[in-house]
Amino acid sequence: MKRRNRLAYLPIAFPLLAFAEITVFLLVAHAIGTLLAVLLLVISTIIGFTLLRREGIRGWHAFQDAAQAGRPPGPEVSHSLVGLAGALLLAIPGFVTAVAGLLLLLPPGRTLARRGIERFAQRNLGGAVTGDLFGPRRVRVHPGTPVTVVVPDDTPPPPAGAIEGEIVR
Repeated sequence: MKRRNRLAYLPIAFPLLAFAEITVFLLVAHAIGTLLAVLLLVISTIIGFTLLRREGIRGWHAFQDAAQAGRPPGPEVSHSLVGLAGALLLAIPGFVTAVAGLLLLLPPGRTLARRGIERFAQRNLGGAVTGDLFGPRRVRVHPGTPVTVVVPDDTPPPPAGAIEGEIVR
């Protein structure tokens, strides 16, 4: 079976999101009143646009600082992308997108999303590119009995001082 491109689901996702936004708005308007619900949407949109500007400027400065210091810019860029996505979702009028945006702006959600971006980059860009973006991979070394591996006679021995370990993703 052929794997579909995720972008192929957008024509289905947008109408579902619109339906969810309208349904949640009607439920909130019924619970707290229409005027207050509209006021909450306007306030969240204004806050979202304000945060878009702030997150963009903050991300650009973090990228410049990392580049000037010679550090890999990936962590700063991914942190900024998550903040920009959260601010953009907050700027879109609607309660569902506002809640999703708030989750991306708060530290636990931002950390989870940033790690997801880094894992996505490692899977799709390869080790060399992600090493340049995010720095060297961290490995966990397990001391203990080495595993016996049968090696053909013409294979050179491992270099002295080699450390056995595994790559932890």
